Amino acid sequence: QVQLVESGGGVVQAGGSLRLSCVVSGRTVTYYTMGWFRQAPGKEREFVAAINWNGGSTWYADSLKGRFTISRDNAKNTVYLQMNSLKPEDTAVYYCAPVLQSGNRWLANVAAFASWGQGTQVTVSS
Repeated sequence: QVQLVESGGGVVQAGGSLRLSCVVSGRTVTYYTMGWFRQAPGKEREFVAAINWNGGSTWYADSLKGRFTISRDNAKNTVYLQMNSLKPEDTAVYYCAPVLQSGNRWLANVAAFASWGQGTQVTVSS
């Protein structure tokens, strides 16, 4: 199964930018659709973005499209999330995972990985 290591978070001022990275390792990594989720204190984990195996298709939470960009570099086994125009409401722990579609929702593909990574904290100050 897949192992996941997120990095790149930090503390930024509102309006600033960050780029998160997710290093993915394990068997048959290349062909997974990958995604980002985030979870703020006291709130449910929510879908952020997804990207298919070759980067040809991307999907975003409606509220985030235009500010966030997901990409991947399969040669580096890495998925990225470029976050621009950050807002305090973006403050959360960000996680990556293989994902799948279920109805009109994106969910973690729990069959494809054993454990969530540690996540990376993003804090946006006002």
